[in-house]
Amino acid sequence: MRALLHYAVTMVVIPVYGIQVCPFIESLSPVQVAWPIVGLLALQFAIRAPLRARMVGGAAAKGRVARAFWLELGLFVASALGLTAFNAVVHGFPVESGLKVLVGIAGLGFFAATDIALAEERALARDIAQGGEPVAVDGGHFPMTAKMMAFAVVSVVVLVTVFMLLVVKDLDWIVEVGATIPLSDARLSILKEFAFILAVALPHAINVIRSFSLNLHQVLALQNGVLGAVTGGDYTRHVPVARNDEFGLMAARTNVMVERIRAHAEELARTRDVTILSLASLAETRDNETGAHILRTQRYVRALARHLRDHPNFRDALDEETIDLLYKSAPLHDVGKVGIPDRILLKPGKLDDDEFAIMKTHATLGADALAVAEKELGTNSFMRFAREISATHHEKWDGTGYPNGLRETMIPLSGRLMAVADVYDALISKRVYKPAFPHEKAMEIIREGRGRHFDPDVVDALDAVEAEFKSIAAAYGDQHTRAE
Repeated sequence: MRALLHYAVTMVVIPVYGIQVCPFIESLSPVQVAWPIVGLLALQFAIRAPLRARMVGGAAAKGRVARAFWLELGLFVASALGLTAFNAVVHGFPVESGLKVLVGIAGLGFFAATDIALAEERALARDIAQGGEPVAVDGGHFPMTAKMMAFAVVSVVVLVTVFMLLVVKDLDWIVEVGATIPLSDARLSILKEFAFILAVALPHAINVIRSFSLNLHQVLALQNGVLGAVTGGDYTRHVPVARNDEFGLMAARTNVMVERIRAHAEELARTRDVTILSLASLAETRDNETGAHILRTQRYVRALARHLRDHPNFRDALDEETIDLLYKSAPLHDVGKVGIPDRILLKPGKLDDDEFAIMKTHATLGADALAVAEKELGTNSFMRFAREISATHHEKWDGTGYPNGLRETMIPLSGRLMAVADVYDALISKRVYKPAFPHEKAMEIIREGRGRHFDPDVVDALDAVEAEFKSIAAAYGDQHTRAE
């Protein structure tokens, strides 16, 4: 439709333009002027589609826009030359008449070719954004600033040339008619001709400027979209490299930057995970509990958190990143046990009151150690969750827990989740001081602790994911090790 509109405008404008600037064309009847112009442009439009499919559609992305421009401009120039030859052969018009027609058709063709090429550039960017092959940016690109300057210069040259042709024709006309018409009528006639040229040229120029603006908006929108995603922590998006110019170079460099940020973020995540694994493994070496306990409890926490993320009380606190950090941090819940004496930690029986009092200090010992790391890494680091879990997973909903006697929502959500996960696993696991309870008995004990030991909403979540807890317990029995 864009091309059809340009062709239709040219069919209307060029006959009027020819009569305005060329006295030889003015001597013909309107039909004699119009039909060869309309016929040539119609033929041009008919052959345009197959030529475009061959020269533009099959071209590599890098050359599509340039080919679209030169094809359109070449077709208009060919029609201008054809019309010049026709007028010279059929009507015997001189060379200067043909040059005037050539300037008019080529000028409109330049505007049309620029507009169509810019539209091709937008379409190419959309194709590449949807998975097409990106443009290979090289050092020999034609900058967009140079394109805009070239358009401005050619537009001025075309307008000046057309106005000069009008002036020459009107001067000859004034000399010819002499004093036979009033000067005011001559002045009005000349002004009408100038107004006609401006009425044709200005909309074309404004339309091309609008096309440049649309392309610039598209480039900046794609660039800002990716930068916004990266700012939000999404490193999977890339800017489509759809132009071989400074904006294409900017897109390519942005993509390199995003890849480097992604690699750095992955390295940091691996460092975080290794840190957690190392600390958790250190705690395991001094504890009677097995590595499978850690594997199970972190999966219990994740199952509870995933269920609660749709709960109105937890929706804002449990996004996917937070759930992942809770999962990764859960193994550090008992890291403070490294500070408990062996005679208590490894005692093959139930602890007495004094021993249990010492054992309870593991929550504070772990939290204090992790707080040192958190201070260095910042409060937004994964260490915050690790510290919270270590410090509060033995707190109780009614305030009777330890080490600080926190109650209800004073207990961080991470600690409330870990409390249910840890107690459930302790109940279904064999210890030196107790046998392993069946799942049903463990569920009964936890339900009895709803609203006293445990957050009621977390217990309700356990009821909802009960089958998943059983599957986790079966898949990660005590025969599993940390290596698995």
